[in-house]
Parts: sequence; C-alpha cells; structure tokens
Amino acid sequence: MNNREMADKFEAVAQFLEIKGEAIYRVLAYRKAAEALRDLSRDVAVIREEGNLEDIPGVGKAIAAKIEEMIDSGNLGYYEELAAEIPPDLLEMLAVDGVGPKRAAQFWQEAGILSLTELEAAAREGRLRELSGMGVRLEQKILSSIEAYKHRQTDRFLLGQAWDTAQSLEERLSKVEGVEQIELAGSLRRYRETVGDLDIVAGTGAPGLLLDTFSTMPEVERILGKGDTKVSVELYSGLKVQLWAHPREHFGSALQYATGSQAHNVRLREFALRQGLSLSEHGFKTEEGELIECPREEDVYCELGLPWIPPEMREDRGEIEAAQEGALPELIRVEDLLGELHAHSTWSDGKASIAEMASAAKELGMKYLVISDHSQSLGVAGGLTAAELKQQKTEILEVQAEIGSGIELLQGSEVEILAGGGLDFDDEVLGSLDIVIASLHTALQQDRETATQRVLNAIENSFVHIIGHLTGRLIGKRDPADLDLERIFMAAVEHNVILEINAHPDRLDLKDTHARRALDLGCLLAINTDAHHPSHLGFRHFGVGTARRAWARPEQIVNTWSLASLREWLSSRRL
Repeated sequence: MNNREMADKFEAVAQFLEIKGEAIYRVLAYRKAAEALRDLSRDVAVIREEGNLEDIPGVGKAIAAKIEEMIDSGNLGYYEELAAEIPPDLLEMLAVDGVGPKRAAQFWQEAGILSLTELEAAAREGRLRELSGMGVRLEQKILSSIEAYKHRQTDRFLLGQAWDTAQSLEERLSKVEGVEQIELAGSLRRYRETVGDLDIVAGTGAPGLLLDTFSTMPEVERILGKGDTKVSVELYSGLKVQLWAHPREHFGSALQYATGSQAHNVRLREFALRQGLSLSEHGFKTEEGELIECPREEDVYCELGLPWIPPEMREDRGEIEAAQEGALPELIRVEDLLGELHAHSTWSDGKASIAEMASAAKELGMKYLVISDHSQSLGVAGGLTAAELKQQKTEILEVQAEIGSGIELLQGSEVEILAGGGLDFDDEVLGSLDIVIASLHTALQQDRETATQRVLNAIENSFVHIIGHLTGRLIGKRDPADLDLERIFMAAVEHNVILEINAHPDRLDLKDTHARRALDLGCLLAINTDAHHPSHLGFRHFGVGTARRAWARPEQIVNTWSLASLREWLSSRRL
C-alpha cells in the first residue's frame, strides 16, 4: 500500500468511529495520521526502514504499528473489524449536508439504509419522515442536499474561488447597523488550499438584525439553520456560509473558536482545562462558574499564558508547544515581498504586454519584475525560440527606459524540463538570461524514478536558478507528478537552487507541508504568482498564506531580498 492508500484507510477508520460515537480524540488521532501520510514528501515504507515512524507528526506507537501492518500485509485489521460492524457504504452519506455521523447511524439502525443510493430512494418515497426526530422538512432538506452533492465534484472550493465571495460578504455585512467588528474565520483565514465553508464572525449590539439581513441577501439560496448567535446558509454557488454574531465582549473568543482548526482548538481546550478553565466561543469559565470575557483574540491566548498564534499555524503541528517555549517564528508578510520572479507576457501565453505587466508591478510597489515567458517546446503556450528571446530583450530594455526608475525589469524564461530529461535550451542560451526557471508541464504521469530524475537533472544544471511549481498539480483537476520530494529537496540544498511556492490559487505548489519540509532541510524558496495578467500579481497573498502555513520567515524567501542582494546571489551562483 502506498501513502495515499494508507491515508484513505485511516480516514475511513475515523469516519467509522464517528458513526459509532467514539470520543473525539480517537477520531482526530486517525484523521491526523491520514493527513500526515498524505503530506509526506517520501515513501512511508522508507521511513519505517529507518525506524523513524514515530517522528512523523501525529504518529504514536499505536498508529505506527498499524502503518507497519499495512506495509507488511497490504491490509489493516482494525479497518476490517469496523467494516464488519458498520457497512462501509454508509461513509458516503457523511459527505451530504445535514447527514452527520449520528444521523447516518440512525438511518442504518432504524431503517436499514446502507448507502447513499438507498437514502435517496427512501427520501423520495417519504420514508425518512417517519423516523424519530425527522419530519417532512428535514426529509426534503436531505433530498436537496443529495442533489447538490451529486451535481458538485467536491464539497470543497478552491481558496481562490471562495476568496472574492468572502471579501464581498464581509464588506457588506460590516455596514449593517450595530456591527462594530467583523472578521473572516475558518479555513479561509487559515489559508487552507480548499475551503469547506465560510465562517464570518461579527461583534455587534444587534445580532438579530445582522442575522436577518444576511439571511435575505440575494445570493442566499436557502437557510440551513438559524439561532440566536449563528445562521448557516447555502449560496446559489453551492458555497455554505456561517455567520456568527456575538457581543463585542465575546468577539475574541468567538473569532478564535470559529477560526479553528478543530485539532488546534481541542488541544487549546485541553491546555485550558489543565489550568482549571473551560474555553468556549463565549470565553473562559472558571471552576467557580465565573465568566472571563475575551473581547480580543489575543486575550484568549494571553489568559493561557501564551503569545498569540497566527491563524495559518493553527493546525496542531507543534505550534502550541512552540508558543510555550517562546519559539514561534516571525512569519513572512505580503509587504516583505520586494519583487516577482515569474511572470508572463503576450510574448507567450500571457494576456498583457511587458509594459502593462511592468506598470502593474510598479503600482504594487515592487522593486523588480522578471519577465519569464515559456520556452520553445511548449507550443500550446506559444513558447519563445532563442532568436525570439533576443528580440524580447530589446523590448524589455525599451520598456525599462520608458517606465523609468522605481522598478527594474529582468529577463528570464520558464524553461521546459523535457520528457527525456533535458532542458529546452542549451547552456549558451540559458547563460544569456538573468534568471532561469525550470518547470514540468508535460509527461506528468511518468513513474517516480523517471519523473524525479528529470527534476534532478534540471537542479544539477548550473544555469538553473528556480524550479517552478514543482509537482505540476492543479488542485482538484490534475494530480501531482509522482516525485521523490526528499531527494529533490536535498539536491536543491546541495546545488543552491530555489524552489517556488506558486501563488496561483489553482496550484499553490509547493503545498504547505512540503514547503515546511523543504525549509527544515535548508532550501531557499520563492513566492511567485506565475502571473499571466496584471491582476494575477495580486495572487501574492495566497502564496504568502501557504508560506506562513509552512512557518516561513522572510529571510528564507528570496524575493524578500533587495535587488542588490539578489544580483549578488545570482552572480556568486554562476561563479
């Protein structure tokens, strides 16, 4: 079994345990193990051979034993035990809105419903309404949710897809009478690459007015639930949104609670309990029943004797321990970025001229911009020949003269790593460029050894400075290339080659966990937008969010360096 198959087994075990109603810490243990396996940059079997399974985050002695069992036998006995007890087809029901673990167990035990297909049939025939705690309205809600699930490829949205909706809602809700504070929360605030739903937290003196106003906004298709402090809705886009309305005195604790992650919050509540405190969205309660209010999110952490933990770090990946030790890093910020090293123009598949891209970059305050159009072999993108690169250089110098000081233009190329293992240009052409980005775009289905060797060949070429969007993935659309990331990271350190965090929300490649591993090994990273239009330069914050999830400090990201420092690095590397 490979890493992904083992992760799927652990995720299924977590879902079985939820249906059984087991304690949340047991569910989270298997869910964390699944996430850790998916995020590994190398084969878990190799880690097992080294005797380091328990060094993987979220893997203790019991989980390690189960990983060994799957490596040795290709099976997991505990999964089989649970599958014999609970029909595996029940798990698909959990993807349907309104069907949680308890409800799925009810359908199975009270009505003998074993699959999503059977659930849909029962709803259409009016049989669900007869079950305890159900009724006609809930039956129709479940039927509608099944339809929505069937017409959507995934129940999660790309971060970029959800972002604009979130910004628009936040802006309009902030103007409702009585709203004093409002913040986006949930996985969007943590900059996860996909978003299950939106969470918005408001501090208001008129919660009823705010919830009513939101419920009647034109993009709201239906209300999923409504109470005194929260309303859940589904938009016509299929995106679900939860609005939390609390008095200003509870705003900080509500924001912390709604931001998550669930694993971080469980750990934080455990930390609070050891100090005799109970933490909820309303604040802390002492053992004597006294309420300690937290108007600021910082107050939640301060009450526990901790510094404020940035939202992007709240994944229970050691951040609470780092906070206790005073070892939280100073994370990179968007304003730390001084330049863009990967941008396209109409010379290849970009949608704007060099002058338009340069003007947009200067307006954003960038100090340098690398025009890095595709190389000749990527015909679908209109890649440039060596002769065309010389013509382009003339235009870059002309634009530089026109735009004047304040930003410096450099010429690069996004050079194709060919299927055979070579690069699209010879060393003479590569040596004429200021910066060379080598990227995979084709033959991404090659076996691990072949694909890995292609990247290693590029890293070992002394004229290559950056490896662009390493795995070639498109989130939810195209699987990443099967690469031995550990070998690649180590080679990048050895040959002083930069790895890119591609900030385009369709890519976010390197992903956060891979970027953190690369940083731990000593890699240098760049945050690039891969802009094909001036507006794409605004994607920088998605890349910064990913880097913050990787605990990246500014000095580890090369385009926080001044142009003089970058030129010095380029010159020393060529020598």
